Amino acid sequence: MASLSLPASSKSGPSRVLPGFHLSLGFTVFYLGLIVLIPLSAVLLKTFTMTWDAFWAAVSSERVVASYKLSFGAAFIGALLNVLFGGIVAWVLVRYRFPGKKIIDALVDLPFALPTAVAGIALTALYSTNGWIGRYLTALGIKVAFTPLGVVVALTFIGLPFVVRTVQPVLEEAERELEEAAASLGANRFQVFTKVIFPTILPALLTGFALAFARATGEYGSVIFIAGNMPMVSEITPLFIITKLEQYDYLGATAIAVVMLIVSFILLLTINLLQAWTRKRGRAERT
Repeated sequence: MASLSLPASSKSGPSRVLPGFHLSLGFTVFYLGLIVLIPLSAVLLKTFTMTWDAFWAAVSSERVVASYKLSFGAAFIGALLNVLFGGIVAWVLVRYRFPGKKIIDALVDLPFALPTAVAGIALTALYSTNGWIGRYLTALGIKVAFTPLGVVVALTFIGLPFVVRTVQPVLEEAERELEEAAASLGANRFQVFTKVIFPTILPALLTGFALAFARATGEYGSVIFIAGNMPMVSEITPLFIITKLEQYDYLGATAIAVVMLIVSFILLLTINLLQAWTRKRGRAERT
């Protein structure tokens, strides 16, 4: 009887669709360098042509500092709101069945597909003093459009899908048996959530927060309409950069962009380290 022989690739190991590690890594580094590192390096190199006094004067003026506070503060608040309410939306979409579920699930992705300028105009129309929602808030003494609160609303709107789409698959893959086991051992609903469910979705919540925050810090189109763009009040940093470019102050624009880049990178790195620590602790607790 003729003996069957395996292909050489099966003897040496499992066959791979993609090329080897070194070629894949080289392509990855090349692609990231071309798309990400080279443009960012150009901003840094342009800024290095400035003297330290000129750089500090460009990035530390009172008006610029006010725009930093608004951009990063509103992005942080919007990301926190999305963690709370986006987590609830993901929970409802995963754990319950109800009429119109597919429609709501599709609406979550609407901020992805909607042009940012259209989103800004729509939010302004809704929350202005004569808008469908703004007229009732105005009667309560709450003004949204053309205030920092309007910036928070816009950044919350564009960041919601990041949290929902990050948490949703984790909830879908969560083991229901652990929840049932905890309940059978006498745990109430709050204990099941805090001891079983929340540790499972915490890394996903941190990831969603980081993505929503990063998206919000650089948002421009949906904010400029509802913000009102009043200096020292509702002027965001991306708008300030555009203003510098329109004035042909390229060095000032790149200097402010570098500050935003450094602060955003530090915050994202901190969140990623916290996420890695959370996952490591979760694996240690399970073992």
